[in-house]
Amino acid sequence: MGRPAHKPDPVTRRQVEAMAAYGIPETDIATVVEIDPKTLRRHYRKELDTGHIKANTKVAENLYRRATGEGREAVTAAIFWLKTRARWKETTVHETEVRHQVVVRMPPPVRDIDEWMRLHAPKQGAPAQANPHRPKLLTVAYRRD
Repeated sequence: MGRPAHKPDPVTRRQVEAMAAYGIPETDIATVVEIDPKTLRRHYRKELDTGHIKANTKVAENLYRRATGEGREAVTAAIFWLKTRARWKETTVHETEVRHQVVVRMPPPVRDIDEWMRLHAPKQGAPAQANPHRPKLLTVAYRRD
């Protein structure tokens, strides 16, 4: 002959709901109540499903009350609330100061292109010489990986 059928009572319902609220695994709750996990789920489905919701509601209510209160505790609670509920986040700002000295050599000012050519263009028939004022061609190659 097997065990007698389990009969839920209000005390056991509160106990199951409380353990579910605390996050106790169903197998452990079944062990404490001394029933099979399948029997637990069959007789206490509502308590297992709503225990954590009721606990979260109580914690949220308490946190909200503290967050909207006064003092140092209120600030901490409000920050936590806003980070978890309002998607606030802490940001880290990295400030970097880079100091480079750049020397730019500019050719002397000229009135027009003819004056530029007269001063800086290589003379016909003369050997090519490095002219510090002559613009240099800069080639930049980009590589995509």
